[in-house]
Amino acid sequence: MRTIWLLGAAASLLTGAARAADVDEVVVTARLEESLPQELSRYGSDLEVIGAETVRRNAYVDVSQALQMQTPGLFVSPRNGPFSYVDISLQGSRTGDVLWLVDGVRINNRLYTSTSPADTLPASMIERIEVLKGGQGLFYGTQAAAGAINVVTRAYADEPGGNVTVGGDTNQGVHASAMVRGPAGPGRFVAWVSKDEAEGYKTFDVFQPSSTARKRGYDVVSFGGKLGFDLAPSLSANLYYQHTDARLDYPSPRLTRLSFNDRDEEIASASLDWTASDRVGISVKGYYHDWDSVYSTVNNVPGQPAAPPVVVDDLTYWGYEDYGASVLAKLNLHRGLEYQLGYDFQNFNGRDEVLLIAPRTETVHAAVAQVRTTDDLIRNAHLAAGVRFNRTGGADKAVWNLSGRWDPTPALYLEGTLGTSFILPSAEQLYAFDPCCAAGNRDLKPEESLGGSLAIGGQGGRFTWQLTGFARRIDDLIVDVYDRPAFPDGLYVNVDQRVRTRGFELSGSAALAVGVTARASYAYTRTRAEGSGQQFDRIPKAQAKASLAYDPADRPFGASASLLWTGDVHQTASGFGRVNYGNYVVVDMAAHVFLDRARRQRVTARLENAFDEGYATRVGSALADLSTQRFLYRFLGVPRTLHVSYAYSF
Repeated sequence: MRTIWLLGAAASLLTGAARAADVDEVVVTARLEESLPQELSRYGSDLEVIGAETVRRNAYVDVSQALQMQTPGLFVSPRNGPFSYVDISLQGSRTGDVLWLVDGVRINNRLYTSTSPADTLPASMIERIEVLKGGQGLFYGTQAAAGAINVVTRAYADEPGGNVTVGGDTNQGVHASAMVRGPAGPGRFVAWVSKDEAEGYKTFDVFQPSSTARKRGYDVVSFGGKLGFDLAPSLSANLYYQHTDARLDYPSPRLTRLSFNDRDEEIASASLDWTASDRVGISVKGYYHDWDSVYSTVNNVPGQPAAPPVVVDDLTYWGYEDYGASVLAKLNLHRGLEYQLGYDFQNFNGRDEVLLIAPRTETVHAAVAQVRTTDDLIRNAHLAAGVRFNRTGGADKAVWNLSGRWDPTPALYLEGTLGTSFILPSAEQLYAFDPCCAAGNRDLKPEESLGGSLAIGGQGGRFTWQLTGFARRIDDLIVDVYDRPAFPDGLYVNVDQRVRTRGFELSGSAALAVGVTARASYAYTRTRAEGSGQQFDRIPKAQAKASLAYDPADRPFGASASLLWTGDVHQTASGFGRVNYGNYVVVDMAAHVFLDRARRQRVTARLENAFDEGYATRVGSALADLSTQRFLYRFLGVPRTLHVSYAYSF
């Protein structure tokens, strides 16, 4: 459902029939770059928002859990529980078609398009999560072909305050976090820290005797902060920094004695916002993202438990560095129209010594221009048109976008977008040279797509609803092929076949009684290559979500239930063909109670997967121990798990 934003000295968030209490009462400074998702929503883009209070009252551990259960139309499948790689599909997309950002800083791993960056994002850092659906290449560039997910960290406040939270779960998990914020001399600050550690659960349905590491544990420590201050009445500055250390286990159904990634990640940005006059506003931002990881794998010898283990990787490095700058200007030069002008610079360099990707540097320059109507021209409609010119390593690419929203009555609206997007080849697709795997191809062209959506929705009394249809066409799809004699282990190529995605999403909410809110959504997608009757792997054909929340304002307690149904999902496993691992239902139940009249102390409990549904998040196959036969295995979703936390606010 469309999210309505009111920006000013204070901000409240309404999404569907969600209550204003879903978002902490904080002061929000509406900087140009920060408010971009809300601005795009006002001009026809479909925006979903998960507020901080929803995250806290469900005791979510990481960002992926919140997205999986709370975002209509978004398929999220964590491979092995919290802090793991996830499969994502938004309007029928692949995982690599969605751009991830933290406070507007892109964090996608450009070494690989299929590797999501959500495995080091703790829930305790969240102020809100913004999900923009549909192509967002105009302002966000590559990898936003199907949408963008922006994790907004903790917000400023004018009054001193904070909170401390401690908790645990039945997967031998321990979770602790703290946050403090308030005024700091002429400015404001917010700082946070968290630690999440768990032994985990058995990650596969089948293990060979040679595999002795069978649980997937994690240990994630993250801290960060922001400082905002006014340099002059019309000039403000904002500084942001976040550091994460993580050790993430990666067991296997065979051979593995020890396997882990040791991660070190830093994200930083600095921005200036200048309101030159009522007609001119300018935002300048620089960012830096450093992602370093070492990978270690020690294997057992099948049939020889007493034999010395085999060291495959010993703290082998892979990582990247991404930095850049952007300028965004908003101009109201005359009545009826406003203009957005921007410039982006990005520099990405990385290497992988595990799967052998040569060290390379990629530089991007982009210019953006958009024109929008204002209320002075059309009071009940907002229309926009824009173009982006992108230059990368001598390759030029232009994309365009049209969008709009029309409110014929206060109870009915029509909105839609139409435009092009692109995805640059990853470093793996360009430069991989590992003899185990497909070879890189430096002649690859970017993938191009043309997509659009059209939605009708409204509200009446206690009900809100929205019906959205969407379609996308992809040209120059990049795949690995194994029919080239010179490349027996595979080669990345652009294929001639077009890929077409189409589908619809229906969502709604209802205030059933005082303090009782229900939400539901259903999404259907069809993603196929021309001439093929098969849905793409790891993209569900259908998905439904529902929730029921009881949260009376005059009572010190509340409860909720969330349901996720996933339809057919297929994946090709060597020796077994296409395997359907979908058709499952997961139900979470949560409750909270305040222990004092001031509502400073709160106990929260969530029973994840309450009915202990046994479901798979992926499938694969491998050789059985001491055999030439292959066996099929399934990555398992989180079993029934109880989460309990205590929070104290001050």
